[in-house]
Amino acid sequence: MSIVRTVRPAREAGEPSGEVLRDIPLPPYVTAEDTQFAVRAVVVHAPRRWSGGTICRNDASPHPCRLHRWGTRVLALRGLRAADIAALIERGDPAAVVPPPDRPGA
Repeated sequence: MSIVRTVRPAREAGEPSGEVLRDIPLPPYVTAEDTQFAVRAVVVHAPRRWSGGTICRNDASPHPCRLHRWGTRVLALRGLRAADIAALIERGDPAAVVPPPDRPGA
């Protein structure tokens, strides 16, 4: 019987340890489907007060978690203001429909 070992290259100094995950990349342009995913992300990953501070309601990671940050950035690209996003979170409906953005000159 042989033993198989996996050799991992040593991490270089200055390379992140993997404890902090990078932000999720934004789509090149925001579609209606991206908007619905973003609404779901901000509502499901809403903040929750806890004894140790504010955490993500879904996965108990420090708030704002990666998905909440991604959803907020996508909705901002779609044209929603911070107050509009806060209203979506307050409503608590992950299937809420966001109206299409106003088109200039239309």
